[in-house]
Amino acid sequence: MKIGILGAGFIGRAMATLAKQGGHEVMISNSRDPSTLMSTAAALGCALGTAQQAASFGDVVVTAVPFSQIGALPVAALDGKIVIDTCNYYPERDGPIAALDERTTTTSQMLAALLPGAKVVKAFNAILAADLHTDGRPIGTPQRRALPFAGDDAAAKRIVSGLMDQFGFDPVDVGALQDSWRFERAKPVYCIPFDRDGLLAGLTAAQRDVELPHGSWRK
Repeated sequence: MKIGILGAGFIGRAMATLAKQGGHEVMISNSRDPSTLMSTAAALGCALGTAQQAASFGDVVVTAVPFSQIGALPVAALDGKIVIDTCNYYPERDGPIAALDERTTTTSQMLAALLPGAKVVKAFNAILAADLHTDGRPIGTPQRRALPFAGDDAAAKRIVSGLMDQFGFDPVDVGALQDSWRFERAKPVYCIPFDRDGLLAGLTAAQRDVELPHGSWRK
């Protein structure tokens, strides 16, 4: 499979590494001149391109950018693509967004509205980049770490679920994009390592109007 990565921060690089280890073709990009990523691409063993090129390249495209930058994504190039949304809303970084602060929508629904031709699946947002490198385990491992995902397209969700499994994590389907608030920032399962049973319990315990103390999910 061809996987394009939009964003070369910690999550983007971790996703590129896992995809390469899984035997996929990978192209990574950032918002600047691609030449600034030459050493990163060489270290990861992946191709290098602009955001437009990475979006066109991928059968699956990973958005790994600050939430405030989603408006700069190459919309036309993402038409018809499966888009894995790893973005999280941090008001102190992204600025206040009323619809999210008032909890009338979710980050992934906002992204889907910006990318009407894409098949958006919220996934890989509820794990620290360092844990992506270290916490994956083979299928069947007892108490294997589980990760949540959500989306409105069943076929796209199956592909993303398969990638989660391949990358070493038990995939847990949370439902539609409107349900993805259950594993957004500051919810009980956000970036906390759980096996499947623990993750399901945390998702059930999540309350739309209740947030964990800021930074409590950091190790």
